[in-house]
Amino acid sequence: MPTQGSAQQPTAELDARYSSALNPLPGAADVTATEWAEALRQLRAAEIFWASTVRPDGRLHVTPVIAAWHDGVLYFSTGPGEQKARNLAHNAHCALTTGENSLTRGLDLVIEGQAEPVTDPAVLEEVITAHETKYGAHITSPEGTFHGIGDSFRKGDAMLFAVVPTVAYGFGRDNGVYTHTRWTF
Repeated sequence: MPTQGSAQQPTAELDARYSSALNPLPGAADVTATEWAEALRQLRAAEIFWASTVRPDGRLHVTPVIAAWHDGVLYFSTGPGEQKARNLAHNAHCALTTGENSLTRGLDLVIEGQAEPVTDPAVLEEVITAHETKYGAHITSPEGTFHGIGDSFRKGDAMLFAVVPTVAYGFGRDNGVYTHTRWTF
C-alpha cells in the first residue's frame, strides 16, 4: 500500500497545442507551464473533487468526494459497498479532478493514479488529522456534514483510499491566456 508520494518535484511540460493567448495581452507570448507549487496550493484548498472510476463492464462512474493531500498522496473515502469501492476492487486506476467552473479564470486539476486502500493505522490517523484540519467543523462539529468520519475509518465502516499521482494535468485560464500543463511523477 502506498503511504507516501514522490519526494521529488514532478517534471512539468507545457502542451503548446492547448496553451495560447487568445486575447494578446502584454507578456502573453510568455505562456509557461504552471508550477507544481501552484497546483499543490489548489489541491490543498479545494473542497470538492470528482472521483472517476471504471465499472467492471467498462462504463465510467463519476461522483463527488472530499479529499486531502498529505505527504505527496491524495486521499479520499467511500463506503465499502458503494459503487466507487466496488469499481476500485476490480480496477484500481482512477482520476480525481477539481477546479473552478469558469471559462475565464482558475486552474482545473486532474490527478491520475491507482487507488489503494489505507490499512496502516498510523497512516490512517495522519490522514484523519489531515481531513479534520482541512475541513474543520464539517468533520469535527457534531452538526458537521461528515462528523464521525474518522471513527468510521477506524471501524471500517468507510474506506480510505490513497492515490499516489502517476501523472497530473493542469488547465489554467487567466484573462484569455490558456495553459495546459502535464506533470509526470
